[in-house]
Amino acid sequence: MVPFFVQIKCKLGQSYTVANALAEAEIASEIYSTAGHYDLLVKFYVDKDTDIGHFINEKVQVLPGIQDTLTIITFKAFGTS
Repeated sequence: MVPFFVQIKCKLGQSYTVANALAEAEIASEIYSTAGHYDLLVKFYVDKDTDIGHFINEKVQVLPGIQDTLTIITFKAFGTS
């Protein structure tokens, strides 16, 4: 599985609606509310053969209340294990 993060800017007053829609769709691993330029930080996992661009376009950006997204693709997870 390949992890990546998406920062989501919501239309005014829509943060909780978008977060609930993501949770109901069961496509996100973790959903956080954030302060700053973006309202939500969402962690996703997809199969290594999945096109991340198509996933974002077809599963995330189509949800009502989303104004903008910023996708962050990671290369390596560092840890103590």
